[in-house]
Amino acid sequence: LELQRYMKDNNIVAIEDRMTVTPEKLSEINIQLVRAQSRRKELEALYSKVRKLGHNYQAATTISAISVDPALQAIRAQILGTEKSIMELSNKYGPKHPLMVKVKGDLQVLNRKRNQEIDRLVESIKNEYELAQANEISLRAQLSSTKTEALLLSEKFIQYGALKRVVDTNRQLYDALMLKLKEKSITEETRPVNLWIVEEATIPSKPARPWVAMNLLLAAIVGGLGGLGLILFLEYLDNTIKDPEEVEARSGIPVLTTVSLWRDPAKSLDHAVWDDPHSSFAESYRALRTAIQLSFPNSPPKKILLTSSGMGEGKTTTSVNLAFALAHSDNRVLLIEGDLRKPRLHKMLKISNVKGLSSYLAGAADINIIQKGPLPKLAIIPAGPIPPNPSELLTSNRMNVLLDSMSKEFDFIICDSPPILPVADTRILSRLFDGVIMISKSGVTTYELLERSRKLLDDMGARILGLVINGFDAKASGYYHQDYYYGEDQDKSSVATKF
Repeated sequence: LELQRYMKDNNIVAIEDRMTVTPEKLSEINIQLVRAQSRRKELEALYSKVRKLGHNYQAATTISAISVDPALQAIRAQILGTEKSIMELSNKYGPKHPLMVKVKGDLQVLNRKRNQEIDRLVESIKNEYELAQANEISLRAQLSSTKTEALLLSEKFIQYGALKRVVDTNRQLYDALMLKLKEKSITEETRPVNLWIVEEATIPSKPARPWVAMNLLLAAIVGGLGGLGLILFLEYLDNTIKDPEEVEARSGIPVLTTVSLWRDPAKSLDHAVWDDPHSSFAESYRALRTAIQLSFPNSPPKKILLTSSGMGEGKTTTSVNLAFALAHSDNRVLLIEGDLRKPRLHKMLKISNVKGLSSYLAGAADINIIQKGPLPKLAIIPAGPIPPNPSELLTSNRMNVLLDSMSKEFDFIICDSPPILPVADTRILSRLFDGVIMISKSGVTTYELLERSRKLLDDMGARILGLVINGFDAKASGYYHQDYYYGEDQDKSSVATKF
């Protein structure tokens, strides 16, 4: 059936005749194409030669294709006869004699007729060349289409041959099976069959296979062991920061505070100290403020730079909340947006970013770029328009002058900077500040990234004050939560402390 359907769809019966005709057609087209190419080349050479002569009609008469024209030969004969008459009459009469004037006029008319005839012959040669060229192109297209048709016919016949071989093989197998069946039926008819019942068959009360209870028990054991092994393996591969004690032991950087994992998607952690000063999150940032003030009682840092290893680790949120916490404790605080590539501070605090730090460093604005913050003792310098060369601006002396002048007016200067690993801006800024606080995120920042960031800061001679761990999950890290109560409503909040 498949062979018949294929023959019907592809018109195999009609194609057989075309298969015999197509090679002859290809051969004939090839012969015509060779002749057309030869004719085109001849006319192309002739036309090129004639075109080069231009209006040199005398030279054109030397070309055989033009000189053999009967009309031109007749005109040339008349020209020769007229020239002979002029020579004869010039012996008798002067150049102004009426007969001489008439004969010379006849000669000019004949020359014009000769030139017109030559132009006609040149145009005829051009037309023949263009016709030969078009004929060659047509034959090439016909040859290409015929070759394509031959290839398609060949492919169809190959498929037809494969299907036909399958049909022939099946027919042979069918014939062999039919012969075997006939032989077997003849043998069974002549052989006696002795049958007797050994035991009556009974319906079983339960299936022999599968053993459902045993399979469920084995599946539970294997699944439990496999899941436990997978958990242990993933924990072994996890190289991210989780335990503050382990961070201090492995990196040598003191952990200043931990900020619990934020679990309320309806609210934002950006203004925790401002929005909910009695929450455990606000207490974490106040703990960071206290750690900065008490860890360095003799020379507490005034100019503090906050950075992280990569993006999304909470350095801008930490900068804002630390500035709020310091301003709440009656300190004059200046918050600077030092990330000139992807500033976010003005969006969080909803202030204008028309001009800012980039405007001052580029010399487009004076020192009056400071804006008032939400708190009375909090001032803010936004990033300003994004410049094409942030690193070059930060290396200018105007940055150092700005920090020196602001140090006299404010108790603390907090600067939010870009991540330290992707760009060099933080390394440039770290030399201008009294200390650097590194921000990390639990379960995201790896020890490798933390060590690379610490080494870059050490190479720049920066003073690392400590590390803040954001997104800290106390339960997963082996810490417990001790309950505290803040405010008049005795709101319960959990503050992570070491056991």
